[in-house]
Amino acid sequence: MARPRNFDEERAVDAAMRAFWAAGYEATSTQDLCDATGLGRSSIYNTFKSKHDLFERALRRYMEVKAVDYTELLEGQGTVREKIAELLDRMIDDEAGDALGCLVVNTGIELAPRDPVIGELIRKDYARRLAVLKAAVADGQRAGEIDPGRDPDELAHFVIATVSGIRVGGRSGAGREALKAVASAALRAF
Repeated sequence: MARPRNFDEERAVDAAMRAFWAAGYEATSTQDLCDATGLGRSSIYNTFKSKHDLFERALRRYMEVKAVDYTELLEGQGTVREKIAELLDRMIDDEAGDALGCLVVNTGIELAPRDPVIGELIRKDYARRLAVLKAAVADGQRAGEIDPGRDPDELAHFVIATVSGIRVGGRSGAGREALKAVASAALRAF
């Protein structure tokens, strides 16, 4: 008979997420995961099957949490320009603060090109963010805030690329003022 688990699985996933976020998939060892979660190797492998399985769950968790924040912001009150400005400000604050970057962007660079499972998760997350942004842009066009001749798909891709650029720039040492300049230039597209 299997022994009952004596730990909160979701808390372990959150702790692993932070470990992967800080060091990346490849650089996070099983011992790092044990230290982060407080679990032994056997508990990790009995529960999560593999490091990859735990990483996939941690990445999904990160995506879910961020998707809620992202959607609430873009579907909330204010003009589209105000919402995009707030989104970019949040990215700048994140990068100026902990400098961990974004787990999705980091993973997209590290793993997505050579890991089909992770690559598909990244593509689905991109599509979800793109849909929310396109809807916000279309709402802005209907409200007269954005030129109706602009392509909502093009603007949405541009915002995602700007967010990713801010993330990578922040991790690469660009200071707050440089990141603000990028955001300011992006906002002029609206």
